[in-house]
Amino acid sequence: MATLQSLADLNRANTGAADPANEAPVHVQKLDAQGRAYATGKRKDAVARVWIKPGNGTVTINKRPVEVYFARPVLRMILRQPLEIAGRIDQYDINVTVAGGGLSGQAGAVRHGLSKALTYYEPELRAPLKREGFLTRDARVVERKKYGRKKARRSFQFSKR
Repeated sequence: MATLQSLADLNRANTGAADPANEAPVHVQKLDAQGRAYATGKRKDAVARVWIKPGNGTVTINKRPVEVYFARPVLRMILRQPLEIAGRIDQYDINVTVAGGGLSGQAGAVRHGLSKALTYYEPELRAPLKREGFLTRDARVVERKKYGRKKARRSFQFSKR
């Protein structure tokens, strides 16, 4: 074994032999038996199970069209964001089962699950979706109500009487 005399020798020694532990993980395609990518998305109390497969852009949420389930245009826009970033609008059929929470939390959960499913189907989409923050689970949840208080932090109105 050669002794290292300077930082340049150390740098040459490190770059010559690549350490497998320092390499970036290689993401591979994850599909089920039907050729679909599956992912789970979460937001507040809502949990969304998302399946995507190549198709003509049909979006079904709890066996209903997306226009019926998410009537507000803002919620549909939240769903389209990962597809717009990836440039894959109308290329995938999306089937979603979502439960819990309200409509806003459900839309966020579907967006999170759809982003993860896109990365499972096309691993090269991971970088742009991660840059936009769609792969990060938003961990903010409602604070619980405390005893002796009206809500989580709000006290009862004080009266001197």
